[in-house]
Amino acid sequence: MNDHPAPTGATPRPRSPRHVLAQRARALTEARWFALSVLALIIANALLLGAETYSGLARDWHHGLRLAEHLCLAAFTVEIAVRACAHADRPRDFFRDPWNLFDLAVIACAFLPLVRENTTVLRLLRLARVLRTARFLPQLRIVIVAVARSLPGTISFLLVGTLLLYVYAMVGWVFFGEADPAQYGSLGRAALTLFLLMTLDGLGDAVHAGLEVSRWSILYYASYVLIASFVLVNVLIGVVINSLEEARELEREQSPAPDAPSPPAPIRTTIPAPFPAPLPTPDPAVDLRTRIAIARRALDDLEAVLPPLLTTQPPEPALAPAPDPARP
Repeated sequence: MNDHPAPTGATPRPRSPRHVLAQRARALTEARWFALSVLALIIANALLLGAETYSGLARDWHHGLRLAEHLCLAAFTVEIAVRACAHADRPRDFFRDPWNLFDLAVIACAFLPLVRENTTVLRLLRLARVLRTARFLPQLRIVIVAVARSLPGTISFLLVGTLLLYVYAMVGWVFFGEADPAQYGSLGRAALTLFLLMTLDGLGDAVHAGLEVSRWSILYYASYVLIASFVLVNVLIGVVINSLEEARELEREQSPAPDAPSPPAPIRTTIPAPFPAPLPTPDPAVDLRTRIAIARRALDDLEAVLPPLLTTQPPEPALAPAPDPARP
């Protein structure tokens, strides 16, 4: 039942070139100077895109701006290739990261013939590169993730707001359609007026104009402002804040935890022979093979200890001498 450990002098298994490439590329992408260089490249791309909006500058420096754009595209291509090489030993993990998919889509679309011929689409793709800044700014990344996670709640808010806007627009058309046709002459105009009133802009003029029609208009505007500008907006803020907390927790789980201080070494007590030292209690999280190995070692120790104890016989007591019959 004794285990046969592998010889200590065995040569380690050589690593494949793919693992070596992934290790070197991963060390490069995790370097701080690499992240700062890519961030500076993104900012330079944004400045070039803004410089092209000035007609005089774009006309005088047309060839220089085109050359700078090609250099930025080549640098971004090399950067995404290095990130892909960092996952050479596990390619699936590269496509599981949404930021990698976003970067790959933005860079790959720039090489498509239809995109390169369309100046507007190409500029929009260059503008999308600016969003890659979120990869290197954790706080911005948290905000973007929070906005994405708040979309289901925002859609529900939009549905409720649309229903509320429709009901109040119909009521406004019924009461103020004839008196104020410029703002309540149709359902569309009434909805646009109420949508602008949601920001409380021009509320005073609308209330004074409504009082000239009926005194009950104050109840109409007060209820609408209370529900639309206070209740619904606060619900939307609550949805966004909740999504922001979830995004922070997700970022905290994905970020590597700081190194925890190592616990103090346990005090080992030595038990005199022939009894062996107590075996450690197996952890439930340890796999079955490790627990079987521990059980085998315990049985080996028992086999080594029990036979000497069983074969050793205690000394017999001394017998008293038999009485001599000749003696009186």
